[in-house]
Amino acid sequence: MAEDKLANPAVLGLTCFGLTTMLLNLHNAGLFKMDATILGMGFFVGGLAQVIAGILEFRKGNTFGMTAFTAYGTFWIALAFTVIYKPLLLTRVGLEASGKGLAWFLVLWGVFTIFMTVGTFKINRVLQFVFITLVVLFFMLAIGIGWELTGVVKAAGIVGLFTGAGALYLAMAENINEIYGKTLLPIWPMNVEYKNPEDL
Repeated sequence: MAEDKLANPAVLGLTCFGLTTMLLNLHNAGLFKMDATILGMGFFVGGLAQVIAGILEFRKGNTFGMTAFTAYGTFWIALAFTVIYKPLLLTRVGLEASGKGLAWFLVLWGVFTIFMTVGTFKINRVLQFVFITLVVLFFMLAIGIGWELTGVVKAAGIVGLFTGAGALYLAMAENINEIYGKTLLPIWPMNVEYKNPEDL
């Protein structure tokens, strides 16, 4: 009996990552102030939906996709929690989300993203672009927030728009190319075969 074909969870994960990243960085670029739309996107779209995509990637045996979507999904949940619960809970118990603390939070995610970027060099060029710009985004935000440099934060917002747009493009490319059964939106796959470490 033939095994049922599984859907591609990366389309969901990349879409949710791209949308949430673009919305937050429209704010970082100075187009509007922080509001509930960003926090809602952070919890449910960038957070919950990406975690679901990561779990589905586990089902497909994709370690990279499982790690990326689950990790960045929890990143969005943690970030939204910190922003929402600062006035509701954290301040009341004497905890503050300091600029330096948030800067180190972003630095650690930047380091993690550097390692994940290495994996993209065996996948496709668009994913490389997304991860490389994400590394730049994390470190620029860390510098801008940690040292309260508004200009750097705004510049990071512009970088983040490219990061989110790249993720959205890749999501739609994978979706549309699968539907039509041919490459309508190129993603420039690498000419190297990705192998499961268990097979090496």
